[in-house]
Amino acid sequence: MSEQPPVTEPGNQSAFEVAKSKTKTYARNLWDIVSRYAVVELPKETAAKPEVPPARFEYRHKGWLALLGFFPYLLASMFVTSFFWDFQNLQLSPMGLQLQLEGLLRILSISGLIGFFTNWLAITMLFKPSQKRPILGYGLIPAQKERIAWRLSRAVSDDLINPEIIKQKIHESQLISRYREEATAYLKSIIDDPSFREELKTWVVEYVDEMIADQEIRSAIAEKILLQIEEAVENKSIEKVALKAYSFIRGQEMQKIIEEALIRLPGSVERGLDKVDDLLDRLPSSLEKHSDAIENIVTSLLYHLVNQLDVQALVEEKLNEYDEQKLTNIIRGATNEQLKYIQYLGAVLGTIGGFVIWEPLLSITVLGIVGGLILMADHLIFQFRNS
Repeated sequence: MSEQPPVTEPGNQSAFEVAKSKTKTYARNLWDIVSRYAVVELPKETAAKPEVPPARFEYRHKGWLALLGFFPYLLASMFVTSFFWDFQNLQLSPMGLQLQLEGLLRILSISGLIGFFTNWLAITMLFKPSQKRPILGYGLIPAQKERIAWRLSRAVSDDLINPEIIKQKIHESQLISRYREEATAYLKSIIDDPSFREELKTWVVEYVDEMIADQEIRSAIAEKILLQIEEAVENKSIEKVALKAYSFIRGQEMQKIIEEALIRLPGSVERGLDKVDDLLDRLPSSLEKHSDAIENIVTSLLYHLVNQLDVQALVEEKLNEYDEQKLTNIIRGATNEQLKYIQYLGAVLGTIGGFVIWEPLLSITVLGIVGGLILMADHLIFQFRNS
């Protein structure tokens, strides 16, 4: 007897194809039933995005930045004033020292402005031009975009986010265990719903009845069962004789006997639906009983997925998608306030350098004393705070 399902008239679907089509339809119906009861309520409010961390120490005080920002304008005013008045013929004699003040405004203003503009130029050259120019070329960061992307991605994958760190966090947080418990509780709430059980039973009965009611499908199933029976008794002469004797006594072919049994199957299924309740009742406890095995399987699958992630490639690819201007804005946006401090402090340090040019020995002595006092005070305060 052929193992292939019987084929109907030319152009019609085979019994197997009909059964497959009906099964797909009922599978969609089953999914619709499960979907109606397994509704996951998402939180109405999404988690708030973390705020930008505050700047540390002096950078928190906006007043310092505003005061330093005024300093270059003061130097420019001093430089303009020096053309009209610059302590002409004035001198000081503190503790017997002869200090000539003439030209001091111009020395201080030029030194301070040079300090400011050199820092400004150096910082500007980091970011601009963002697009290649015929003579000026690129800024340092736009010109090295690919190398920056590679180094950042390497640092992220090596030290910040890598498979080992991800697996460690998964283990420490006990996420899999917690979600397994929540999933089991959620499943129990679904299967304990009487309406869900009633719809599931109805679906089972309708599916079996639909499949058995189709003559072609029923014949194909009976033929398949008969073939398996014949294969099972192929080398068992007694069983083979008994099977033929039973068929002879009934006066029917064995396939017809099987088909008649299949016709009674939907009624038997309907009478045995109480076992569905028993199965659903035992399902949560069965899941709980095998919780360790379930967690091990999920953990293994998750670790396998994590191991397939190439964090460096993902980060590098994303950074390379940014154009030069966007990458520049990201870096500058994170450091803009600090870069302004550097520019303005350049003006202050340049002005201090002007005092050294004006009166080297005295200025170096004073700066050494003041610097030593500042370092000593900082050390004492640090020790006091950490004691």
